[in-house]
Amino acid sequence: MENYYLKLTGWMIPLCRAIEATTINTEDVLEACEVDFNQMEDQESQIAIEKFSNIIDYCNKALNRNDFAILVTKKFHPGSLHILSYAMLSSSSLKNALNRLAYYKRILSNTCQLDVQEESDKLMLNMEIFTNEITKNKVLPLNSVVAFLSATVTFARQLQGENFNPDKLSINYEKPDHDTHYLNDFFNCEVQFNPSDNVSTLTFNLIKANEKLLSGSSLMTQVHEKVLNELMSRLDKTDLQHTVRCKIFENIALGVPSQTLVAQQIGMSLRNLQRKLNDQGTSYKEILEHLRKKLVFGYIKQRHLSLNEISYLAGYNSVGNFNRAFRRWTDTTPGEYRNRIMNSGSIEDS
Repeated sequence: MENYYLKLTGWMIPLCRAIEATTINTEDVLEACEVDFNQMEDQESQIAIEKFSNIIDYCNKALNRNDFAILVTKKFHPGSLHILSYAMLSSSSLKNALNRLAYYKRILSNTCQLDVQEESDKLMLNMEIFTNEITKNKVLPLNSVVAFLSATVTFARQLQGENFNPDKLSINYEKPDHDTHYLNDFFNCEVQFNPSDNVSTLTFNLIKANEKLLSGSSLMTQVHEKVLNELMSRLDKTDLQHTVRCKIFENIALGVPSQTLVAQQIGMSLRNLQRKLNDQGTSYKEILEHLRKKLVFGYIKQRHLSLNEISYLAGYNSVGNFNRAFRRWTDTTPGEYRNRIMNSGSIEDS
């Protein structure tokens, strides 16, 4: 059975600050919940989700209230999630920051899957909580779900301004017996409990989510993502899609590596690699296409790079092939696209 965790240091700082702002003794809480404070010296350390939830429950009981998870996330600051925080802060828009949060979520926790979707004028961050194989219950208690979703909104407000609010919050849990007005007060939007849904969803206004951020920097984002990719590789070497993506990325500037070469590099036969990727609902071609698209949309905003250089860096053997791929993605040429976003200041990242 898999052990479900959160990254310890990302949460313990705001947790301890929230406790210190009350009448509770921090050491008493950590001792009662069997958490070693010294673990925070290790940036890679993790905390079992049960212990994290127990801390919130302990503090709620000691304070005779139900909103301690909210108090914790109010103590979040841009550096709470370390390198992922900085990658999100350097994103060109809130939408792109949320996409990075979803993509690199595994660094923070293995308790859920995140997905960002657009629908009409809405941007939705969907949170699918995993189910324990033995108990068949969701691995995240409600208080931990509230902590994550409220932390996400806190971060969004740090990007967009304190008056920024989601349009709606839907939580796929039963509504608790206690009063939940503190959720409406914090999120400042409609809050629904829908236990029959498959996911919990934060809904944002798409226009606001696409607004250009003053802190955005595509160059800094690429630097941060390089470190994040290394962390992902160390964290879960069994993630085949990520491993294949990293192998392609390592070689792409010298030309796209063949499937056979990548299979050899990760110690698999070509047929076995193709079969396993197919079982996961993808293929080498799809992974390559997604990676190229991500690279191109990052490079194209860097004025110092020519279109020929971008074509080379994305592994295309001719500018013609690059132009055809770009037109397939955007229905326009790279030059027209670059001129439009540079003149309008709009954000159109993949």
